[in-house]
Amino acid sequence: MIHDRRRFIASLSLGGLGSSMAMSSALAQSAQEDWLAALSPDAGHDQTRALQAAIDASAARAGRLVLPAGRYRTGTLRLPSGLALSGAPGRTMLVQAGDGPVLLADGVEHLIVDGLSVDGNGADGAMWHGGLVHIANAKAVTLRDCTIFNTRLNGVSLLNGSGRIEGCDISGSALTGLFVYDGDGIAIHANRIHDCDNGGIRIWRGENGHDGSIVTGNRIWAIDWTNGGNGQNGNGINVFRADGVIVADNSIADCAFSAVRLNSTNNTQVRGNTCLNSGEVAIFSEFTFSGSVIANNIVDNAAAGISMTNFNEDGRLASCTGNIVRNITPASAVNPDTVPYGIAAEADAIVTGNAVDNVPGVGILAGWGPYLRDVTVTGNLVRSCEVGVSVSVADGAGTAVITGNTISDSKAHAMIASRWWDIATTDLAADAGRFPALTVRDNTVI
Repeated sequence: MIHDRRRFIASLSLGGLGSSMAMSSALAQSAQEDWLAALSPDAGHDQTRALQAAIDASAARAGRLVLPAGRYRTGTLRLPSGLALSGAPGRTMLVQAGDGPVLLADGVEHLIVDGLSVDGNGADGAMWHGGLVHIANAKAVTLRDCTIFNTRLNGVSLLNGSGRIEGCDISGSALTGLFVYDGDGIAIHANRIHDCDNGGIRIWRGENGHDGSIVTGNRIWAIDWTNGGNGQNGNGINVFRADGVIVADNSIADCAFSAVRLNSTNNTQVRGNTCLNSGEVAIFSEFTFSGSVIANNIVDNAAAGISMTNFNEDGRLASCTGNIVRNITPASAVNPDTVPYGIAAEADAIVTGNAVDNVPGVGILAGWGPYLRDVTVTGNLVRSCEVGVSVSVADGAGTAVITGNTISDSKAHAMIASRWWDIATTDLAADAGRFPALTVRDNTVI
């Protein structure tokens, strides 16, 4: 009987708790519905208060908020953890009525935003690395199938967080379409990023460290360099100090500088990308990089093709395989110091199995001045270039292996050795014995 009494009392307590929770959920749902009813699609007035109240009411019941189709003028809306916020794709639009972000999430977890359009209305804001959609210190955030445009800020900023950004159309940013800073394995997939003034996708860190972002299947085009510089702006995808990043299977066109630019990175893969119409070096691994894999990309129409250089800054260790590089232009409109070449490598690098075609300069360049160490150039096809292959024999230059390449239709010379700008020999195959640091054999010149 004692046990039965206790069970009866417990059932009363739990029943009361369940009733309380049900009542709380019902009240939150009622509040959400009241605030949704207060919204006026396509009205001209500011609806920040009603939108924020509907968001808060939805969060209170850990629910989903679906905004009806229409245009809503709003200031900054703060998004809480656990919210799924969505709209009718292409028909639910939030228009900035003030400045700064329209959607702001800070310190949240498990947030989903999908199917919304966000018009920045040309607004600016005094916010560090600010974005029209601004997510900071967050975990497991998903931004999906959204259209984000027309802002003096970045389109999307994700600072110190993890999550996914997929299927979005981001354009019209005066800064960068998508800016990731100190990220933790961000998945960036199948987005369209275009018509941005200074960058397409930036993956940066304050200090060198593991990032692990995966950038796949995106289409990026029309990226300018409005704020100037010699490479920090104007890139389709720019990875800076972030290690372990994969950039694969993207289509990148019409970038003022590089399609893909790696600066001070470790263990980065750049593979399977199509890079068209780059104003400077199409794929650039520069400064203190280590462990760059550049494979199976197509470069067509660039001021220079693929560069793995800056051994003077300790840039080293790269593999460049299976790429097609073609139609290099005689000069760069944005960087007059750029000379035309197909592929350039300086230290601890393998350049093999590539096809280089139509370069009004050197097809494959091994080393520059004393900046050459352990470069292997083998099994490549180099055709219709001013010079097929050039290797540095300047004082202080190290070793290189040049074997098994096919060099066709060179306009000036098939293989040369150089000391800086001066040519040491115009027939490297015949004169290889003069340079003990070089191994040159079994190359076919047509």
